[in-house]
Amino acid sequence: MKLTVVGCSGSFPSAESACSSYLVEADGFRLLLDLGNGALGAVQRHIDLYDIDAVFLSHLHPDHCIDMCAFFVARYYRHDGGRCAPIPVYGPEGTEERLCDAYADVPSERAMSEVFDFHTLKAGSFDIGPFAVRTEKVRHPVDTFGIRVEHGGRSLAYSGDTGVCDALHELAEGADLFLCEAAFTHGKEDIPELHLNGRQAGEHARRAGVGRLVLTHIPPWTDAERNLADARAVFEGPTELAVPHAVYEL
Repeated sequence: MKLTVVGCSGSFPSAESACSSYLVEADGFRLLLDLGNGALGAVQRHIDLYDIDAVFLSHLHPDHCIDMCAFFVARYYRHDGGRCAPIPVYGPEGTEERLCDAYADVPSERAMSEVFDFHTLKAGSFDIGPFAVRTEKVRHPVDTFGIRVEHGGRSLAYSGDTGVCDALHELAEGADLFLCEAAFTHGKEDIPELHLNGRQAGEHARRAGVGRLVLTHIPPWTDAERNLADARAVFEGPTELAVPHAVYEL
């Protein structure tokens, strides 16, 4: 598998990065994990928009899904060959309705579904293209799902947005790479079931025995280097900050 960090800023885009979006590729199949503010532009540095095969939306906060509205425009109004065939979009219950509301003026009630084949996420295991995936509901104010992606004996776990929870440990257990949010600062913010801090991300990585920890979803107002140091204080494995356009071969 190949993982590309398209965007990794938390809550809103930074001067350097779009919001959450991660491209996973294998066997010519391209899966996007989230598509937050600014990510549709950034992903075009790596692939053609019309080569995206499926999208997984962890939850329906704008910094994880709002660029789906722009992606709809690109697919629905395509000028060189007509409207695109629908691709699978996996999201929480109500994803289609939320995106239609955000767009505000869709051509028809079913216009989104003409280019997106919506699937409602539940906790469980299924396939997306060549990937074996497992999803679990994690701790966040809205329905949110973390995901584990496996292919060719290798594994990637992505937290989505979450507070401390056993489900995240189960998804990440033994993963070769753990892409984990670390939006809060240890000792500063303490809001249960909202976000993790760097230390908590490190503790999850240690408990799960992951191969590599990559911290992501750090807002522009948070000291990323402090979060990195807090994670390294409790997890001895390779640990780094996600940066836009970084590539990992798994």
